[in-house]
Amino acid sequence: MLNTMNYDVKDIALAEQGKKNIEWAQKDMPVLNSIKERFRKEQPFKGMRLTACVHVTKETAALCIAMKEGGADAVLAASNPLSTQDDVAAALVKYYGIPVYGYAGEDSDTYHKHVETVLNHKPHLVIDDGCDLVATIHSQKRELLKDIIGSCEETTTGIIRLKAMENEGKLEFPALGVNNSLTKHLFDNRYGTGQSALDGIIRATNILLAGKTFVVCGYGWCSRGAAAKARGMGANVIVTEVDPLKALEAVMDGFRVMPIAEASLIGDIFLAITGDINVVSVENMLTMKDGAFVANAGHFDVEVDVNGLRKHVVEYKNIRPTLDEWVLDNGKSIYVLAQGRLVNLVCAEGHPASVMDMSFANQALGMEFIVKNRGKLENKMYTLPLEVDQEIARLKLESMGVKIDTLTPEQEKYLNSWSEGT
Repeated sequence: MLNTMNYDVKDIALAEQGKKNIEWAQKDMPVLNSIKERFRKEQPFKGMRLTACVHVTKETAALCIAMKEGGADAVLAASNPLSTQDDVAAALVKYYGIPVYGYAGEDSDTYHKHVETVLNHKPHLVIDDGCDLVATIHSQKRELLKDIIGSCEETTTGIIRLKAMENEGKLEFPALGVNNSLTKHLFDNRYGTGQSALDGIIRATNILLAGKTFVVCGYGWCSRGAAAKARGMGANVIVTEVDPLKALEAVMDGFRVMPIAEASLIGDIFLAITGDINVVSVENMLTMKDGAFVANAGHFDVEVDVNGLRKHVVEYKNIRPTLDEWVLDNGKSIYVLAQGRLVNLVCAEGHPASVMDMSFANQALGMEFIVKNRGKLENKMYTLPLEVDQEIARLKLESMGVKIDTLTPEQEKYLNSWSEGT
């Protein structure tokens, strides 16, 4: 197959280690494994072409393998220039017959070339992580629209873009927002990002978090997870927010809340996780104390204005593989992690497989939902039905050996009645 398959990975010789890593992840993904076995029997995607643009990790590899087992003719592009696990990319090509276009360290031009290349696959189904595939189809590859059944989107950032398209009447096929599922954002975002973001910071720097002032920008599900983990490791956590409800929740969760302009003066470590642009501005960074650390765990590298800060840099020093010291014209230094890109995937391995098990169960079942309802869905955003969420949670609990109660007939009757009160 390697003689005829087109792909663009860093080194196909890395495939053996990549296969071991994929198999290691699959051991901790029982829910997705059960879906994969059903897909193998039922072949819900037989004869359909699937194009995915996701982070190429051992966990997303497990999703792509499950989709192929279900009959999909799949190709994959990396959704971030720095997040690709090169051994996993090689293994998908060599051992699983899935063409991959992406390698760690590719430049932006190569990234966009890869996106265009995988769209030449002329997909019926799209799995997106950040909405780049969907946006490119609508803006540059409109001839593909007629064949597309629908898409699934993984991230908060991508859903923001899809909702904007829907609101403007620009979305021309159904899209399912996986991040809106409870078994995705309540778990992957909070526990996955919370752990992996701190894992990335620690791997890149090896600094002690205990006693440090740790500033988390935002208090959505991802950022509240990071705030909780940082506090658990002994950091003094400050939260910045623009939403009064989320800010109030952060206060009542025991965090200090203040504007970023104030936090910039006292923080040691800054982590932006909001999905918005210039959350940590040049002005903020110029007022930070000498030696402050700045990281981003949002999908795109726009939350920390590193490009604007470059105008004030007099010297760059590479300290460690994913840690750079930027010496500024005000005499201070700022330590920038992962060039301002996703710290949890560039500096570490992303979320643990156990939590991605639920997220990718949602992706797989989301694609099946799109196919089963072909021709019945409008061109707008959808969320998987609640009963799908509950089934994923039930399977996850079962795999963990956890049992729960069930309602008695008397209890069900009471909950469905209005006549019985005090």
